[in-house]
Amino acid sequence: MTSGATAELKEKIDRLPMTPGVYFMLDHAGKVLYVGKAVNLRSRVRSYFRNGGDGRVHIRFLVPKVVDVRVIATDTETEALILENNLIKEHRPRYNVMFRDDKTYVSLKLNVRDRWPRLTVVRRHGRDEHLYFGPYASAQAVRQTLHAIQRIFPIRSCTDSVFKNRTRPCLYHQIGQCVAPCVEGYTTEAAYRELVEQVILFLRGRSEDLIEVLRRRMQDESEALRFEEAGRIHRRIQAIAHTVERQKITSQVRDDQDIYGLYREGEVIELQCLTVRGGKLLGGRNRSFSGQLLPSEELLSSYLNQSYAAEGVIPPEILVPLELEDAATLGALLSERSGRRVVILRPQRGEKRQLVDMACRNARVAFEQRQVKAGDDAATLAQVQSKLHLRALPRKIECFDISNIQGTNAVGSMVRFVNGAPDKKGYRTYRVRTVEGANDFAMMAEVLGRRYRRALEEDDLPDLLLVDGGKGQLGMAVEVMRQLGISSVDLAGIAKSRLREGVIAGRRERSEERIFLVGRVNPVTFNPNSSALFLLQRVRDEAHRFAITAHRKLRRRQSLTSALEEIPGIGAKRKQALLRAFGSLRGVTAATIEQLAAVPGMTSALSEEVHRSLAPLSPAAAAAPLPAAATPPAETPSAERLPAAAPGATG
Repeated sequence: MTSGATAELKEKIDRLPMTPGVYFMLDHAGKVLYVGKAVNLRSRVRSYFRNGGDGRVHIRFLVPKVVDVRVIATDTETEALILENNLIKEHRPRYNVMFRDDKTYVSLKLNVRDRWPRLTVVRRHGRDEHLYFGPYASAQAVRQTLHAIQRIFPIRSCTDSVFKNRTRPCLYHQIGQCVAPCVEGYTTEAAYRELVEQVILFLRGRSEDLIEVLRRRMQDESEALRFEEAGRIHRRIQAIAHTVERQKITSQVRDDQDIYGLYREGEVIELQCLTVRGGKLLGGRNRSFSGQLLPSEELLSSYLNQSYAAEGVIPPEILVPLELEDAATLGALLSERSGRRVVILRPQRGEKRQLVDMACRNARVAFEQRQVKAGDDAATLAQVQSKLHLRALPRKIECFDISNIQGTNAVGSMVRFVNGAPDKKGYRTYRVRTVEGANDFAMMAEVLGRRYRRALEEDDLPDLLLVDGGKGQLGMAVEVMRQLGISSVDLAGIAKSRLREGVIAGRRERSEERIFLVGRVNPVTFNPNSSALFLLQRVRDEAHRFAITAHRKLRRRQSLTSALEEIPGIGAKRKQALLRAFGSLRGVTAATIEQLAAVPGMTSALSEEVHRSLAPLSPAAAAAPLPAAATPPAETPSAERLPAAAPGATG
């Protein structure tokens, strides 16, 4: 054992069971630092504390922080894999790689158990008998696939609620993109099921089989002298051939495969997954991990375990570029999840090895492209630092904006950009609580104070604080930071462009964006095509959008709830009963007096009052134009739109 293990810890490790299980290492505060699985718990944990550890780079950083080790024994290695995945998700250990925040790729779901199946886009795969196709790397790819299917195979695309309420065929039937199963007499279940089977063949990449089926059907229709139907089938064959001709055949065997490639430089790892369905390459997706001390094999194994637990679509064959120690166990676990045999292979030669090499080349290309982009982002941040004379590179920028209508429903927003990209987990909205009336400066002061009091406690300060506005808003930010004793953060205000009279009479042109700095009288201006200016504008516009969105949600929610509360005799219980009965205020508004009276707690007289009071909110009343005097006031998202007489409003 190394000197880093105390006698008490050494004795505890010596008493660990020699069975499969999961171990987790804790620091002095009891926080979980690392979770791992083992076939032999005692042997595995001992390896960390031998001189030099077990050869993995991250061990020398992990072991000195470990003061306790706990284990959970399991009966099998498969159970240990499942438990490890669950514990990583629960504790989010610092020295484990986390994939839970990875985006879930979209797929297509075909509800084959329904009488009239349709395709829908999903991000989660239910454990049901429906069919799932994908995953697709982007929503755009899904839209393209759906468009092609709807153009070729006329199955329904409408929702179940629309489908049940149709009394005549819709426009899609008129343009030949739906056989109108919603109306009796236009198609049969057998004919519709035949279309669904063709869609399944198409999505599984078995285009040759599908074309052969359609050709036989076209021949039968021709022999029966149904030439119009034969012509439709012929056009469908042509459309399928045109759609699939761009797909690249990658395997002579019609397999479903996920092919992984990996490229690593130091602590940065790029993973590339190529999706092959029915022997055809349908797309690819990649993930990048930085600051990784884990061995590549361990990262890849953990990624497969966690990502397929969330994704749901597991092909029968997964090709990897590295030898995984737990490949057999992981394959058995994935087989159990998918309900069919799944194997994880590291091919050594032949066509499958060529596919893995192709995935590795794609991983390297993605890495190099990401590095170029990172270099561009760093150059942009350096330009911002130089132009604004900042003390540090603004890797973390936080920007604030206020949105309200004449002081009502005031909301403050904060957006965060890290290394030039939005960090949406860091976005915040603040309901203004202490300010009465339209005083954007005081609102900004309240929001900044609430944000940075907490940031001080959490040691989460930005490099640059950007406020949407001119000298008035910037002055408020300076005062708040002075009161909180924060001096390490650079401050700036960005004033929106204004329309001004040009040189030629009557011509209006947009002025330059103005950046106000502390202690500087004149604002800083950028070249109109400057990448640094584009970044600052993007940050400001995102804060503005976020504030407006939050304000509108608040205003809408308040107007909806207050409409019922203002009716005499409608208290909290009756309001809740009405909303529960009709689902929403719109449902209550559309209800008849008899339907309202049927709600528990409602009387006939009260139902008539509710119906009369909500009549102005009915769809017919909402469609009528407002009189000029009732036109709502314009929004005032920032103090730049306040009258010039507002104190300190120079921008």
